[in-house]
Amino acid sequence: QVQLVESGGGLVQAGGSLRLSCAASGSFFSINAMGWYRQAPGKQRELVAQVISGGTTNYHDSVKGRFTVSRDNAKNTVYLQMNSLKPEDTAVYYCNARTPAGWASFTNYWGQGTQVTVSS
Repeated sequence: QVQLVESGGGLVQAGGSLRLSCAASGSFFSINAMGWYRQAPGKQRELVAQVISGGTTNYHDSVKGRFTVSRDNAKNTVYLQMNSLKPEDTAVYYCNARTPAGWASFTNYWGQGTQVTVSS
């Protein structure tokens, strides 16, 4: 079982930067992936960025070149460095972690969400 706590959200002007962090705690053997999703009002929740075990990263096309995801395995923490922020980045950002749950199966855990607001 994994508990996730996010921090670092806030209000910034377009072109500014924010750094989100998410710390995992609880009882688990391993975490296969950690990353970030976001959901804006009236829109679907979408993957922003994630780090897979082994170091592979995945990014939503809209944030490539602007956002960087990283993971500190010793601290069980994932970070999202967000640069050149745009108003369309405004959303609630949710930390996500995956743990093995059997053959070709996994369990998803979610943080409570942190608000990111980018003004024009």
